[in-house]
Amino acid sequence: MSASIPEKIREVRRQISRFEKIYQRSADSVKLLAVSKTHPYQSIIQAIDCGQMAFGESYVQEALDKISALKEHDLEWHFIGPIQSNKTKALAENFDWVHSVDRSKIARRLSEQRPINLAPLKILLQVNLDAEANKAGVTLSDIEKLANEIKGLANIELAGLMTIPAPGKDPDSQRVGFRLLAQARDRLLAQGISTCQHLSMGMSNDFEAAIAEGSTIVRIGTDIFGARN
Repeated sequence: MSASIPEKIREVRRQISRFEKIYQRSADSVKLLAVSKTHPYQSIIQAIDCGQMAFGESYVQEALDKISALKEHDLEWHFIGPIQSNKTKALAENFDWVHSVDRSKIARRLSEQRPINLAPLKILLQVNLDAEANKAGVTLSDIEKLANEIKGLANIELAGLMTIPAPGKDPDSQRVGFRLLAQARDRLLAQGISTCQHLSMGMSNDFEAAIAEGSTIVRIGTDIFGARN
């Protein structure tokens, strides 16, 4: 009999705590984002039952349906998928975080469309570490330019960087890309972008390496909800 969703979450949390200790990170310095995309809202309810409150979604309409179905719960919604210009209004109005901003046009639209009664929308710049042609994201060399273009926008907060690196075969090779992202974040902090604290990096197959290099948000889907539909 396979483990339940709450049991899987507890196991992932145990592993996060273990890696925090191994790599001399502060306790509870790594946030668990449960990636619930393609899974039904009933699965999210099972996760809520063990105290998981932050969820990641990649498809706007699917996410809006879940947000509506679960509106009585005080959940934190993160959008982690590619962003189409015609979807920014829905993101600005319904999400707490957007991880996948990679151009100033999108950031400006999110800022303009964020309702003023809501807290500033936290955004992360998606970085294409390996310059893969089929993957979204700003290149490492262009991060600072993009950050400076958007840092003054009124209704968003540049909260950090996100990446989905090319698969590494072992933790040591996985750490290389994560280290580059951490260094890029540190350069932005040194430039005075003090809000840029977060590193959204690490998924089910590489979150140990990500935590070792300073991840503050790990995006775990398969290890919690199973294979995607």
